[in-house]
Amino acid sequence: MFSFSLIPANAQYYASAFGKNGPILKTALHGIIQGHTVGTYADLWADYFMTDNKGGNIVWDIYSDIPGGAPAYSYTLGSSQCGTYNSEGDCYNREHIWPATYFNDNLPMYTDLQMIYPTDGWVNNKHGNLPYGNVNAVSWTSQNGCKTGSSSAYAGSLLDVFEPIDSFKGDIARVYFYASTRYEGEDAGWLNWEMANGAELTQDAIAILLAWHHTDPVSQKEIDRNNNAFGI
Repeated sequence: MFSFSLIPANAQYYASAFGKNGPILKTALHGIIQGHTVGTYADLWADYFMTDNKGGNIVWDIYSDIPGGAPAYSYTLGSSQCGTYNSEGDCYNREHIWPATYFNDNLPMYTDLQMIYPTDGWVNNKHGNLPYGNVNAVSWTSQNGCKTGSSSAYAGSLLDVFEPIDSFKGDIARVYFYASTRYEGEDAGWLNWEMANGAELTQDAIAILLAWHHTDPVSQKEIDRNNNAFGI
């Protein structure tokens, strides 16, 4: 049995963040959310029934969903878990939105539900360890419109990036803001890459993610996911 508790609506929960902004606010928010209950990697399969259930136990997969339309394929929670895959639509797995390579697969990050989404295995593999960004020259497109290809968004150098569809760009941006806040000062041994130095986002990444945040505001899907993850 699972029980749920919403994030407290009273001012006390957020009191340490009131009146602050910039880095001081970020540190205050870190103090509020640090020290979460650490689950196992296997727990995520069950957690998704609460956090990523589109209805009728259908996986809400941001890499295959077509808001307002019919996706080419869908998955039932608890079925078609990867496993092996050879193409889109074979199975879903556990996608580290912030690639686990860059925190060396360490706990608690490796099992942090807030930054691990159920997604199609093939598309997850296409994302791999690529930074997120806006693709200028497309090399591959998923069935719902996710893309990989070259971009010059990071320090003006051409490199391959992964671009989700517009409807979920804000979701991904806010995962990065969460991760950078949750693990502020707890990133010893994390690797530097185009999107971050340790847990601190680079200016190039911030520019991209802020734009995505503004053009794709917080949805009810995200609010529900956050509240259910808090309950877990």
